[in-house]
Amino acid sequence: MPALKTKHPQSFMQRTHLGLKLLSASLLSIALLYFGCSPRPNIQGEGETFMQGVWNQDSVAFSNKLSNYTQHHFKFTCDSFYVDLTTHSKVNFYEDSCYNNGIWKEYAKGVYAVRGDTLFLGGTFTHANYKQKISGCYRIGRYEKNFLIKKTTANNLLLQSLNDQQEINLALKQSITCVPKEL
Repeated sequence: MPALKTKHPQSFMQRTHLGLKLLSASLLSIALLYFGCSPRPNIQGEGETFMQGVWNQDSVAFSNKLSNYTQHHFKFTCDSFYVDLTTHSKVNFYEDSCYNNGIWKEYAKGVYAVRGDTLFLGGTFTHANYKQKISGCYRIGRYEKNFLIKKTTANNLLLQSLNDQQEINLALKQSITCVPKEL
């Protein structure tokens, strides 16, 4: 019987050699993906340089005319934030045992990001030692706030809440240099 002729005759050895080349290329690609794309180390991000420090809201505009207001004390270190919230209220929103003569503190911690002119804070309410709070007076659960960054200088940061349009004028009390820590 005569052999079948094809347009591109290849011997068994040529086909085997081509198959080995394809297999080698595939294995090399897999190895590069596996070893070349290792996960990032579990280290906190650096955050924004201009935010690093302890910032205090020394006063609240028109506080004597408001039925309630909250003063903010922020600490931004790397990409993390810690906030102490001191609320003054003429109206009792809580049980009498929690009202505390109209002055109480809440705490939260989490991470922040700045995108354009907006500050995004995402975290949880905590106890004073910044350990997670799951029960008790005042708020528990997620702390989610967004602020418009209206003005920044070396010693002042003016934020406007995107929830209620209240302005928060913060003064720098202490600078911090970010030294990322392992998570």
